[in-house]
Amino acid sequence: MFSNPEKNIEQFNIEPGMSVVDLGSGPGYYSIALGKAVGPSGKVYAVDIQKELLSKLQSDAANVGVYNIKVIWEDLDEPKSSTLHDQSVDRVLIANTLFQIEEKDTLIKEAYRILKPGGKFLFVDWRDSYGGLGPKHEDIVKEDVAKTIVESHNFHFEKDIQTGEHHYGFVVKK
Repeated sequence: MFSNPEKNIEQFNIEPGMSVVDLGSGPGYYSIALGKAVGPSGKVYAVDIQKELLSKLQSDAANVGVYNIKVIWEDLDEPKSSTLHDQSVDRVLIANTLFQIEEKDTLIKEAYRILKPGGKFLFVDWRDSYGGLGPKHEDIVKEDVAKTIVESHNFHFEKDIQTGEHHYGFVVKK
């Protein structure tokens, strides 16, 4: 079974009214799930470099009645790429993105920078390439490597989450 954004979000303790950032939002499957979870009083920031995917996200969100998502077109390999203020959000999500990023440390630093003290960060990525549907085998960031990168930036491991057969996920705290 592939990773299910709604089920993964359920394990992330999202509450109505929270502000959440989806770094590397792509077509927005997680952003829409987050938008539903935080409700109309919450806010989701979807950050990606691909304009066409951000446009699709806006359209798809409107089609399901989710209007609390703000898209941000930026390059996640650049410092301060989200353009958000320091310590301004309750939660950060990076899903199926790290394998695409050259400056992995820069991305994790950005998550730390924008997250409020005590805020949480959910990380989800591919465990394998599953017959070519995921990243190339050589591009996969193994779970132990991802945890080492994340924890090297002052995040503290909180728990693993169930993400399906072909993914792994974990939550860390600032």
